[in-house]
Amino acid sequence: MSVPALEQRPAAVLIDLAGVLHVGDAAVPGAVDALARLRQAGLRLRFLTNTTRSPRARIARMLTGLGFEVRGDEIQTAAAAARQVVDARGLAPFYLVHPDLAAEMGPGAEHPDAVVMGDMGPHLTYAHLNRAFRLLMDGAAFIAMARNRYFQEEDGLSLDMGAFVTGLEFSSGVGAEIVGKPAAGFFQAALDAVGVPAGEAVLIGDDLHDDVGAAQDCGIAGILVRTGKYRPEDEHDEEVRPARVVDDFAAAVAHLLALAAEPRP
Repeated sequence: MSVPALEQRPAAVLIDLAGVLHVGDAAVPGAVDALARLRQAGLRLRFLTNTTRSPRARIARMLTGLGFEVRGDEIQTAAAAARQVVDARGLAPFYLVHPDLAAEMGPGAEHPDAVVMGDMGPHLTYAHLNRAFRLLMDGAAFIAMARNRYFQEEDGLSLDMGAFVTGLEFSSGVGAEIVGKPAAGFFQAALDAVGVPAGEAVLIGDDLHDDVGAAQDCGIAGILVRTGKYRPEDEHDEEVRPARVVDDFAAAVAHLLALAAEPRP
């Protein structure tokens, strides 16, 4: 995989949330001040998350409560991407989503023609999975908000929804359409929102493959932070080589702001 160059200060920064700005209910040390410095420098910002247990407004309130200056309309979620797909295609969904996300997604259909899956956490049951399986076997489409393997919580790593997405794919033979990271469309939507081409943006994330690798596949330079779900072996991966690996978000911001700003028309 070619690594996009990171030689000039970018016009926009795409920022993963969990594991980069915060872990659980605690801000990553130095991240609040670092984000403020990015804003003061005038860079365009977009916050990307595959978190599908909370609605966007609650995510914004959580970040604000931790001291971050983040507006709800700056946050791009995998859940919103799934809702857009449902609406655009006129699908009748069977939602496998966390109860806290249900109002944001809207009501499910009486006669579904699509399974739309998020992270239900402890609310996911065999009955949910079996209903989804039967629908898929009867020809329903399969939309998954993400396929992450795990995420970092304050007490350690936790299993993410990817295992259940893959299990349904295996049993039904139906491949899921992923609409959050690492889908190229998700990154393109972020670029469209900030109004810059891929070569003028950089992503900061803690997931080597779904954050950094996926962004770089789209031509966006990726910075991997050694916080969140990062593991030391990530730096020796043969497939994905980040544009830069740094200790944390504050170090990533310091590196970006030290780059010369390229004159722009």
